[in-house]
Amino acid sequence: MSKSIHLHGKPDMSLKPSPEHVPLGASGVAVFPIAWGMWRLADRDGRDDIGAVIARIEAALEAGITLFDTADIYGAGEPVGFGGAEALFGGALARRPELRARMIVATKGGIRRGWPYDSSPAYLAEALDASLRRLGLDHIDLYQIHRRDFLTHPRELADCLAAMVAAGKVRHLGVSNHSPAEVEALQAFLPVPLVATQPEFSALHHAPLHDGTLDQAMARAMAVLAWSPLGGGRLVGGDHPAAVLFAEQGARFGADPAAAALSWVMAHPARIVPIIGSQSPERILRARNALMVSWTRSEWYAVLAAARGAPLP
Repeated sequence: MSKSIHLHGKPDMSLKPSPEHVPLGASGVAVFPIAWGMWRLADRDGRDDIGAVIARIEAALEAGITLFDTADIYGAGEPVGFGGAEALFGGALARRPELRARMIVATKGGIRRGWPYDSSPAYLAEALDASLRRLGLDHIDLYQIHRRDFLTHPRELADCLAAMVAAGKVRHLGVSNHSPAEVEALQAFLPVPLVATQPEFSALHHAPLHDGTLDQAMARAMAVLAWSPLGGGRLVGGDHPAAVLFAEQGARFGADPAAAALSWVMAHPARIVPIIGSQSPERILRARNALMVSWTRSEWYAVLAAARGAPLP
């Protein structure tokens, strides 16, 4: 691990994730700086184990997590099928309705098996109503377009989304896997702000640093919700140079490599909210240890160079 350096007599200042809640864009809502995602919630044997789902939710809430992110496509390809993750989450909320008041619920629509993308107004209106039924809710706190549908004009999509908000079915809007240009095109026709963008971001997928995604989010005061912040698990074990650095940094602060990898993401000035996907209550609880780990600038950039496999220019 590279050591702290000094420039012109000034120390290489420490970068540490803030324990304060992060604004969800211009929504007026703030969320804990780590979120829990459900893309693996339905990755089981088709068992309707609501008790296990409740245990994960309770662990996330105990960790301080307030943003719970799912999608209608989660579960497709598994025994539970399309909408399976929403249905399991909804079943847990039906059994424990008092938990709903402690969370911000986010879901996504626009991926349709066999099409593959559909953001046409007729389909999205149907998809939203289906999500509400599965979740057992009367509104979604954050509704996100999962991926860009190139065959839907952004004006059509904007009109559809604005109607969802006007009807009270959706509180706030966001996008997932959208380029900065796609965000600008949609926002140009929307009467309300997009409050969040959800890119893949980790030390192993750092394109958002360079393609304008994070710069746009900071310029527009959009929340950044990062999916796969642990690089699909490759950053918490094995001999990848970045994984080795995370293990060393975590150990330095009495935390595991996952906490170090999350803190690396959270140290960016966009105040990125990593979405963890663990299904283990114990690991969900340990995610909050990311707030313990800090970085010097030289250490942070050493991870980026290791992930690139080449020195920084």
